Amino acid sequence: MIALQWIQFLVGTAFLICGVIVFGIELYGVFKFRYVLNRMHAAALGDTLGILLSMLGLMLMIGFNFTSLKMLLVVIFLWFASPVASHTLARFEAATNEQLEKDCEIRKD
Repeated sequence: MIALQWIQFLVGTAFLICGVIVFGIELYGVFKFRYVLNRMHAAALGDTLGILLSMLGLMLMIGFNFTSLKMLLVVIFLWFASPVASHTLARFEAATNEQLEKDCEIRKD
């Protein structure tokens, strides 16, 4: 029984570390890209995958009980809410940016 708990803990820790790595890559993308829509794309993709991996790791570490069910519901809510919010912000940026054609042209730097 102790070995099963250690395996559960190690797999949960691996998922949690992978989630932190995804968040780090997302942070790098947010600071690396110049245009706001590119930054938002990096943030939205990293956000959904990082939250999934981190919460899955925490659910494995805590075990399957009512608390892990609540974490799963948080993941499901964020998987629906994050893309919708990102899409809404992207549409707002595209509608209000007067230099959109200049910002979207292919740069050769």
